[in-house]
Amino acid sequence: MAMSFGMFMALLDIQVVSASLSDIQAGLSASTDEMSWVQTSYLIAEVVMIPLSGFLGRVLSTRWLFALSAGGFTITSIMCGFATNISEMIVFRALQGFLGGAMIPSVFAASFTIFPRSKRAAVQPVVGLIATLAPTIGPTVGGYLTEIQSWHWLFFINIIPGIAVTIAAISLIDFDEPNLALMKRFDWWGLIYMALFLCSLEYVLEEGARNDWFQDESIVLFTILTGVGAVAFFYRVATGPEPIVDMTAFKNRNFAVGCLFSFTLGIGLYGLTYIYPLFLGQVRGYTSMMIGETMFLSGLCMFLTAPIAGRLSAKADPRIMLAIGFVGFAISCWLMTKMTSDWDFWELALPQVFRGVSLMLCIIPINNIALGTLSPVQMKGGSGLYNLMRNMGGAFGLAGINTLINKRWDLHIARLHESISDANYQVKAWHATMTQHFADLGPDAQTAALKRLSTLARGQAYVMSLADIFLMLAAIFIVLLPMVFLFRRPRAGGGGGGH
Repeated sequence: MAMSFGMFMALLDIQVVSASLSDIQAGLSASTDEMSWVQTSYLIAEVVMIPLSGFLGRVLSTRWLFALSAGGFTITSIMCGFATNISEMIVFRALQGFLGGAMIPSVFAASFTIFPRSKRAAVQPVVGLIATLAPTIGPTVGGYLTEIQSWHWLFFINIIPGIAVTIAAISLIDFDEPNLALMKRFDWWGLIYMALFLCSLEYVLEEGARNDWFQDESIVLFTILTGVGAVAFFYRVATGPEPIVDMTAFKNRNFAVGCLFSFTLGIGLYGLTYIYPLFLGQVRGYTSMMIGETMFLSGLCMFLTAPIAGRLSAKADPRIMLAIGFVGFAISCWLMTKMTSDWDFWELALPQVFRGVSLMLCIIPINNIALGTLSPVQMKGGSGLYNLMRNMGGAFGLAGINTLINKRWDLHIARLHESISDANYQVKAWHATMTQHFADLGPDAQTAALKRLSTLARGQAYVMSLADIFLMLAAIFIVLLPMVFLFRRPRAGGGGGGH
């Protein structure tokens, strides 16, 4: 319970902050470009720690790694809350992401290490619920905290739980021993290559869409660094005596395919958590609190589905369960392709129900199939890689979504402009009515009417571009569906050490 709560804090923090970036921007007098680094610095640092946590867990033991991670996350949360300028905030957020990043894979590994197979049907729904619920309700929590208190409390809210989790970790976790002798064989070059590879890749994905991809020199440079870092890192892993990341888990077919599904789930989980607030904020004009209240339905459905999914995981074929979840996810996205600028809570309700239920039907069988068949020796390293794949799926998904939104928006604007001409009787009638509406402006009435028409066209084109994204996401889940049969069904209870 203590470890799960720590993971919940680390996952929640990403979305809580992202929902209130405008408030932080005003408080720190920062530019929009600078504010993007509040999230980017956190994610870049976290993406290095997640795979590194497997080795550190063997060196320090789960107890001390988790305690240091929770304690470091709490201290850096306090530092973020007291930041007085954007430079301090970026540095503190990077430290927060790096120090807190070890909690997430540690929980996944522990859930398979300390519980027998007979208990996993009860444990895995809790882990799965936290992994998916925290990002989903992040905008809700962030909106309430900012509205009721101030943006500083987005970070101060971590203090008391963080202290409690740190103390509980030291007091309660005791199922493995440290092996400090491993530090003598620590692969520093492997760490440098991994950091170069993952940090550069994360930068390209986070900033690419904003900077028009390869039209920007920094994106080109970091893409080259990504390639160089990747080649050096994988060569080091293949030839080094004690690799910093244990890649042997990929020899297990269930784990390898499970990572692919985890990557795809990351696209859906983080992509939809991004698109819904985008629609509600940009099109509907909702505040952070209103967005959170609207999206709360998904979190409620996940919470209610968790125990049902847990029972099913103990009895049903996890491949069938996963397939049903992916179909439900595709339906959720397909329903959103019919969206209009007038859609409100009730129109969004059914897609959110499908989304919430399907997430729980997906995450539990993926966890059981991918991690449940790893040997105890592979578990810590495998958990880090598995969680890294979900995070990278989210990063790739958001980069693709932002790029496609801009391209499809331009396309729909061009098509609408073609259809809006003097030859269109309805357009002429609407323009005449609006000109009359702006009659008080005198000779500028026609110009004002045209500006209103242009604004409406851009708004409709934006909604159409978002609908295209939902169609793309639905297609991704349907295309991946047949690959569930690449899994070998694990033994009852979701465990085993076989390959």
